[in-house]
Amino acid sequence: MTSSNPAILVLEDGRAFRGQAFGAVGETFGEAVFATGMSGYQETLTDPSYFGQVVIATAPHIGNTGWNDEDDESNRIWVAGYVVRDPSPRPSNWRSTRSLDAELVAQEIVGISGIDTRALTRHLREEGSMRVGISSVSTDIDALQAKVLRQPSMVGADLIAQVTTPQRYLVPATGEKQFTVAALDLGIKATTPQELSERGIEVHVLPASVSFEELVALNPDGVFISNGPGDPATANHAVELTQASLRAGLPLFGICLGHQVLGRALGFDTFKLRYGHRGINQPVLDRATNRIDITSHNHGFAVDIAHNELKETDFGTVHVSHICLNDDVVEGLELTRDGRSVAFSVQYHPEAAAGPHDAEYLFDRFADLMSANRKGVL
Repeated sequence: MTSSNPAILVLEDGRAFRGQAFGAVGETFGEAVFATGMSGYQETLTDPSYFGQVVIATAPHIGNTGWNDEDDESNRIWVAGYVVRDPSPRPSNWRSTRSLDAELVAQEIVGISGIDTRALTRHLREEGSMRVGISSVSTDIDALQAKVLRQPSMVGADLIAQVTTPQRYLVPATGEKQFTVAALDLGIKATTPQELSERGIEVHVLPASVSFEELVALNPDGVFISNGPGDPATANHAVELTQASLRAGLPLFGICLGHQVLGRALGFDTFKLRYGHRGINQPVLDRATNRIDITSHNHGFAVDIAHNELKETDFGTVHVSHICLNDDVVEGLELTRDGRSVAFSVQYHPEAAAGPHDAEYLFDRFADLMSANRKGVL
């Protein structure tokens, strides 16, 4: 339930909003981003890719379904703060065990409610994502802005080490084991290895610091590079692991940050988007089939490659496979060798947690890639 405690939100450019405390009372800072999903807030809040970000919900009414113990995508809430317009006064769902507000309090996540989130979102669309502060312990706008301006930018942020698993763990295959995959955890969501498991894949989730020697000791049939937070320009170790995997002839699949890592491994730069893509309703064109998928996104960076560019690399030929129909940003890459696919990536979440299931077929495609490699087709 919304607190009567006053709260303020201040952007780095001085734009300010007054509302009420939501969640824990305190002060927090991060990058202000907006997420356009009308549902799935629990999966959003527990997605490690949101680490360091203050998330603004564009849907006006949040908290209707409460909170449960089944839908978490990790073991905690990762957002730096949460901004909503009209929080539900009570949850109404048979799976709910407590309210969203109670969970935010329990995990000490500072938020704000009762502000014009539409105006805030329009401002960020015009001016771009920027640093922000929320305070429910002070209503001094100038003082909070001064603190915001001292916060680090997301550009150059190396956050992987703070979200990756501290030790490797195994997600066994469901049913008969077909393949073994080494999954590099840059901020992986729980549903991803589960999707792989359901296709008969034994998944070894590895810390981001794992060496290539440790990775290949698992004798994997393929390598998966996960989503995660921060600037892909700082993910040098992941890039080197990706290049080593490609040299070893291992089929590879990357999503989100993993897509950007593959792009860097193939020789492309990355750049920060003005306000990024975040939500569960983003249209993406598969250029090979002209199929349009509605997909779940959470990224603020992109690979710098022209749509029709074909680049010859030491690993094969790379081309753009998917494009976002909202703004023409590159959303997928495919690496081919002798006309056959050897690695691919997408800049969205095929595990659909939360979101539509249009892109789940990409996990089947990864299994097919490993099957072809095992048969010596690649």
